[in-house]
Amino acid sequence: MGVDAVQGTLDELGTPLREVTFVVFDLETTGGSAAEHAITEIGAVKVRGGEVIGEFATLVDPGGPIPPFISVLTGITDAMVVAAPKFSEVLPSFLEFVAGAALVAHNAPFDMSFLKAACQVNGYPPPANPVVDTADLARRVLTRDETPNCKLATLARVFRSSTEPCHRALADAKATVDVLHGLIARVGSLGVHTLEDLRGFVRAPTPEQQRKRHLAEGVPGAPGVYVFEDDRGEALYIGKSSNLRNRVRSYFTASETRSRIREMVGIAERVRTIVCATGLEAEIRELRMIGVTKPRYNRRSRFPERVVWLKLTDEAFPRLSVVREVKDDGAAYLGPFGSSRTADDARTAMHEALPLRQCTERLSAQVRRPACALAEIGRCGAPCEGRESEESYAGHVRRARHAMELDAEAVFSAMEARMSRLSAEQRYEEAAVDRDRLAAYVRTAARMQRLRSLTGIPQMVAASPAFDGGWDIHVIRHGRLAAAGVMPRGAHPTPYVDALVATAETVLPGPGPTPAASAEETECVLRWLDSPGVRLVQVDGTWSLPAYGAGRLIERIERAYRHQRSDRREGRPLR
Repeated sequence: MGVDAVQGTLDELGTPLREVTFVVFDLETTGGSAAEHAITEIGAVKVRGGEVIGEFATLVDPGGPIPPFISVLTGITDAMVVAAPKFSEVLPSFLEFVAGAALVAHNAPFDMSFLKAACQVNGYPPPANPVVDTADLARRVLTRDETPNCKLATLARVFRSSTEPCHRALADAKATVDVLHGLIARVGSLGVHTLEDLRGFVRAPTPEQQRKRHLAEGVPGAPGVYVFEDDRGEALYIGKSSNLRNRVRSYFTASETRSRIREMVGIAERVRTIVCATGLEAEIRELRMIGVTKPRYNRRSRFPERVVWLKLTDEAFPRLSVVREVKDDGAAYLGPFGSSRTADDARTAMHEALPLRQCTERLSAQVRRPACALAEIGRCGAPCEGRESEESYAGHVRRARHAMELDAEAVFSAMEARMSRLSAEQRYEEAAVDRDRLAAYVRTAARMQRLRSLTGIPQMVAASPAFDGGWDIHVIRHGRLAAAGVMPRGAHPTPYVDALVATAETVLPGPGPTPAASAEETECVLRWLDSPGVRLVQVDGTWSLPAYGAGRLIERIERAYRHQRSDRREGRPLR
């Protein structure tokens, strides 16, 4: 042939790691959101074949004040960045520095999100460089016996880095270089010799995932709930899917990257499935099962009983009280709130508009007590001293109930006036606190009014188009899913609806705005009712929202938060 044939090596299938140019970089920022916060420092080290061939480091003017806790963490102060260039001035040089290199960062999604956001703002295309995340790589290479966690400071000690991470960009980048080299040495013994091997190794399923693939055998391709169980039958994780087979199989592939879930797969011994008629039924069953069994690898919906309520007590001189239980006692309730702090914020907002007493003693018209300071400043009518009668105080109670259940305007107007006064006095931080209190009240009142619109209906039957041309039909009683079924394409609806209603769960409502199901379950039903194509078949009663309800004020609250984000970006005081 005139040319000697030479058999290629495996290295020729990719770029050998010894020939790859890596740029290991780190960013310091004013916060955790690329959309709301800015870069204060960038540091990068260019390495090839284990040798440093270049460095890039500069402070960056974020365009606004650096939060005090960030300055404490990083040591970067406003005075240090006042003469620094804007990131728009730094970006061209950095992009030139990284051209043709593989980018490396510890917790790369964070740093890349800021870099991509900066490119978008300044009219540059997002970097197309291959990216390696040393945090993700370490989680796949190191065992818990070797390191308790995969934080940069911990890994720097494991690999005996010559540079100690200190939340300064260049120092952290140098430490990450040592971590990268240590990890590359580890994966070399696992057959990883090229950049393509390295990136594929990060995406590959773990040995535990590969060994447990048989657990997905026999899972049906239908909507339903799946339960990962250990060798004792204890539920480890509960999920739902419109296609159980595809979803369960995904846990044993590279697409599953959550470290907690990969750990769970290693413990699991079986997967139990519950086929459901519709996707909504699967979603509701998942919620109920998580709330009952509380699997340790589920993070959401485990403790529906931990919600709190703001109660307008039923006594001679009612007051607002934060409680954990809704009782059938004739009192008015606002909620549910996710925490006592949020409930207290809403209570403070209501007290701004309503002169309800704030003391906790039980009062009566016969027993008198000295008034507190609130009476002296006109914030309470002092029924404890007899200055205000039960009839007069009852007017405040009626307005409070009205504000909780029907119309939030009185509380909104009072808090808005207070925030305007504080802003005029340049007391911006206090105004921001009041805005958060008002938001807690308005959002919860809007949510509760939306829940009550459905929970007050004894029975509703609704249907949505199914994928095969049929209809998914659901019976909802007092906000609780009572039955679910599927009507085939072309069938007459009456027999199917009648049969579903006849076999539906009997629901006996309890007290309060969520009398038969958790707020989360009722919200799932409401989301389904709002989805395209849903039709109401039967409604017992009226499905409506208050004409002057809190929902109409949500946009004004969100607008205030958008202004806050804009103020932070521009360095203006909070309004």
